[in-house]
Amino acid sequence: MAITPGGLLNSTPASIQQTLSTNYLDLSSASNAGWGQQYVPDLMEKEAEVFGPRTISGFLSQVGAEEAMTADQVVWSEQGRLHLSYTCTMTDNNGNINGSLNGGKVTITDHIDTNADYTSGSHGVRVNDTVIVANPESVIKALVTEVDGNVVELAPYGVADCSAITDAKTDCVIMVYGSEYAKGKKYLSAAAAEADTRGANEPSFKSYTNKPIIMKDYYEVSGSDASRIGWVEVSTEAGGSGYLWYLKAEADTRARFTDYIEMAMLEGELGVHGTDAVDNFLGTAGDSTGTQGLFAAITSRGNITSGVNGVNAATDLAEFDAILAEFDKQGAIEEYMMFVNRSTSLAIDDMLASMNSYGAGGTSYGVFNNSEDMALNLGFTGFRRGSYDFYKSDFRYLNDKATRGGINDAANANAIRGVMIPAGTSSVYDTTVGASMKRPFLHVRYRASQTDDRRMKTWVTGSVGAATSALDAMQLHFLTERCLITQGANNFMLMK
Repeated sequence: MAITPGGLLNSTPASIQQTLSTNYLDLSSASNAGWGQQYVPDLMEKEAEVFGPRTISGFLSQVGAEEAMTADQVVWSEQGRLHLSYTCTMTDNNGNINGSLNGGKVTITDHIDTNADYTSGSHGVRVNDTVIVANPESVIKALVTEVDGNVVELAPYGVADCSAITDAKTDCVIMVYGSEYAKGKKYLSAAAAEADTRGANEPSFKSYTNKPIIMKDYYEVSGSDASRIGWVEVSTEAGGSGYLWYLKAEADTRARFTDYIEMAMLEGELGVHGTDAVDNFLGTAGDSTGTQGLFAAITSRGNITSGVNGVNAATDLAEFDAILAEFDKQGAIEEYMMFVNRSTSLAIDDMLASMNSYGAGGTSYGVFNNSEDMALNLGFTGFRRGSYDFYKSDFRYLNDKATRGGINDAANANAIRGVMIPAGTSSVYDTTVGASMKRPFLHVRYRASQTDDRRMKTWVTGSVGAATSALDAMQLHFLTERCLITQGANNFMLMK
């Protein structure tokens, strides 16, 4: 049946929401458009999301996992490097070593990883160790003859002393590469003092902590407004559609709260109890405020690069290879997920295009169960460089002007352009469980018990629907208590 546009006088409203030839009003008509906009404001049945899909949730679900916790904080220990390497200062290049003028002395100043636990004398260099001492002036191989706290005496091989390196040089590195003993000798120092034995090196661990924060929000609609029906078709969280009115704002509140959860896990900062303004406002007793998010964890314990910024393909390739060299220094991670902003994504595309190998090179897609289709369906593009597999995805959070995109515009050189996250798991010692466990490098811990699960709580109060109080309104409450665990941050890379 043909529908004839009706005018103001000959259009008859239907008793139910039904499309008939008799109730069609042509709002494109100049004579009727003003009337419709003035008297029938709910006739517009499709909302216009002019800023596109507005949520950013899904980042953590793609790279991490979630696990319940019961304590006020999470404590885990990460084992340090297996091998012994330290920064040092050449304090005496021709000293009186064991009664004669030869050898030299270095003073150990820090662990090779400056963020590792190190206190004076806590190193693992021992008498009879063979070491390499290096700086831009020279490389010396020597035998350790005495250790006194963080002062190490050396007898170099092939030469009488360490004068190839100038005294008071502060840019030296010392590394243990083995040991040497005379026939029939025990683990003793050159002085042969029974009390000065060569002790066993214990594995080195460093403990890290993070604490959950409590986040809340709510949506409220009065009883009168809840009874008003306005037929507006909206999209649901599951991707379908339905006719809602007053619950539309509730869905927006829930979506925004979900995004805030994710944003807090990325941007969170730790406060210092008793010293910062946040603590003064919240009045927390005996506890620090805030939580350490991903960006702060990488800044504190991981790696930062300013490379691959689109200068040109050749420069970007060289800078990307420098990133690989840094990863080589940290461990044996072979798969990385990259979440980058648009400009960095295009720079990587141009870099790969210049190599004529985009998406090639035998990418394994191991993190996606070896399925390229699965990776593509999730918005990832894979490529291989050296021995590493990378899975790149545009990160909306870094592009949207109302989120990090706008902050990046203002931050300039301090803008965050992307993050590289190792795929898979690592082993840590969990002090809560009291055992070594394998966990994803990045995962969420939330508060939960047998009586209260605080992963994502939602409850309704008020007199609308199932009445819980005398309040003439419906209030929907949202709450979560959680924190992010960035495990093995030395394998992460922040792109700024």
